[in-house]
Amino acid sequence: MATVKPAAYTPDDNGMDDRVPFLARLEAVDRTALLGLGRPLVFPTRTVLIHQHEPSSHVLFLVRGWTKITASAANGYEALLALRGPGDIIGESAALTGRPRSATVTTLEPVQAVALERRSFRAFLKDSPAAALVLLGLTADRNRAADRRRLEFASMSVRERLAILLLELTRTHGRHTLEGIELAVSLSKQELAGGVGASREMVQRLLREWRNKGVLVTGRRTLLILRPDVLRQITADGEAACFDAVSPSRELPLP
Repeated sequence: MATVKPAAYTPDDNGMDDRVPFLARLEAVDRTALLGLGRPLVFPTRTVLIHQHEPSSHVLFLVRGWTKITASAANGYEALLALRGPGDIIGESAALTGRPRSATVTTLEPVQAVALERRSFRAFLKDSPAAALVLLGLTADRNRAADRRRLEFASMSVRERLAILLLELTRTHGRHTLEGIELAVSLSKQELAGGVGASREMVQRLLREWRNKGVLVTGRRTLLILRPDVLRQITADGEAACFDAVSPSRELPLP
């Protein structure tokens, strides 16, 4: 089987530390050695790579493509925890602790990854203290970012939280077109709701409102942002009173 080489990882100097992926933090020699221990795999879109609550047997290093991390509560509510892409490691917590998986990982597009057995991963970290410290730093950065997000969201309305999420997605996964910014990741209304801690109905109402006011265009698992400036204003003052004359909305059916 041909070896899958990792894509080039360019940390965003303006982003949060937790957005710098694991493989980008490693020295080149450690990155090459680590990926060489694993097995290259290819997964199609909407494939579940890891199931919540299942036993841990391996970790995955994403080489190409994006995934979503979700967790389900006892009452069935599903929260979108994060998006992970090239350079990221997934499944490391369960592999290190031996506990069941805490979340489900699903591909959003075709994904190339390298799978490494739990025992081999632990042995590598034992033999490479520098890599172990990198993983520890990544864990600390992710925890700090999660704490900051919980604090920020606790003081915001659903409208503000959704506006922030859409702006973040345009920055990290936006494709600029002649009409606006198209989100390159496919997320359902339920997944967007899980990302802001709201009901699907509330998120659908807000998207319909913004669509009717020409801020965005919605389709089945597609979003085109026409007026990011309006979303930025919502996050700035918590009000939606900044709408001015915009072109008529284009009606696409909501799923």
